[in-house]
Amino acid sequence: MDFTLDHQQELLRDGLSRFLATRYDLDRSRTAAKTGQGWQPDIWRAFADDLGILGAALPEEYGGGGGGPVEMMLIAEALGHALVVEPYVDTAVVAAGLLRRAGEGIAAELLEKIVSGSAIVTLAATEPTSGEHWQDVSTVARCDGDQWVLTGAKIVSASTPLATHVLVTARTSGERSDDDGISLFVVEIGSATSGIELQNYRTIDDRRASDMTLDNLRLPATALLGDEGGAWPSLAQARDEGAAAICAEAVGCMRKVLADTVEYCRQRQQFGQPIGSFQVLQHRMVDMYMEVEQSAAAVYLAILNLEADAATRARAVSVAKATVGRAAQFVGQQAVQLHGGMGMTEELAIGHYFKRLTALQFEFGSTDHHVTRYSRLTSP
Repeated sequence: MDFTLDHQQELLRDGLSRFLATRYDLDRSRTAAKTGQGWQPDIWRAFADDLGILGAALPEEYGGGGGGPVEMMLIAEALGHALVVEPYVDTAVVAAGLLRRAGEGIAAELLEKIVSGSAIVTLAATEPTSGEHWQDVSTVARCDGDQWVLTGAKIVSASTPLATHVLVTARTSGERSDDDGISLFVVEIGSATSGIELQNYRTIDDRRASDMTLDNLRLPATALLGDEGGAWPSLAQARDEGAAAICAEAVGCMRKVLADTVEYCRQRQQFGQPIGSFQVLQHRMVDMYMEVEQSAAAVYLAILNLEADAATRARAVSVAKATVGRAAQFVGQQAVQLHGGMGMTEELAIGHYFKRLTALQFEFGSTDHHVTRYSRLTSP
């Protein structure tokens, strides 16, 4: 597996890492997440204007950099290393992928706004009864003249409290769990004054999410993205792209957690010597290192197969998500144990990273879900 970065990719990685090291303060980020708007708009603007990362993996025709999955991976890993809460994956990966495959019209307009940083677009796909199956859609959309009328509910819509637009899945035909008959609609949060109710909250890892109730929400005909009833293939791809992106983010988190743990064990004294000199703790840190490197290799495999056929892509992504899910649990727990009681305090970064690594295990499908999916995809 050849994974050599070209010069432009190295510049992207190094420039973003330097920016985050000097401009992204963890304490300020946590304060914004807990007491402010939930994010830092000035950082988002810098992502667009100073670094250009919001469009780095998007086509040039929308103002992007013309990159692809590798650029997305480099960005997500760097953001994970700095524990960035701004919604890069939700907007520039998942929503942007859906818009790019939807075609022209409002999709193209929103893509250009994402690249410029003037729009934050998220996806609302999970429902109270759907579990981990995005195709289990009970929300209904019916055509009424030149409008669409949506009725239903969505839960745990990530980053929606920060969004200017939300992409909502709704069934226009077929039975509840059919792949066919699912459509995708654009809802502009600011203009939807009636028919939509949002309940916003902070998640355990200091992100923002919403539960959404739609009660005869009226949308113009232009709000439909792509073909009526044909959204599932794009949704399935978006879910795999999102899973691959947060796997890369998790690798960045784990590299930071491992480095901090090794440094702490060098400094912490017990019985007159650093605890890092104890062989049993050295073995634990070696095990952590092995989990991180296995995860990185699995992410490379997923990234290299994101543009392959659907079955190959799904297998590679499930391998990565299952591998990273196991590693995130192990690395996070070992780091907390090696730090002792301090590991779960607000004062140390390790506690914040632990929460994020815990939440990552369940985004875009849990570890168990992806193990089951891989088994199904590889069965005779």
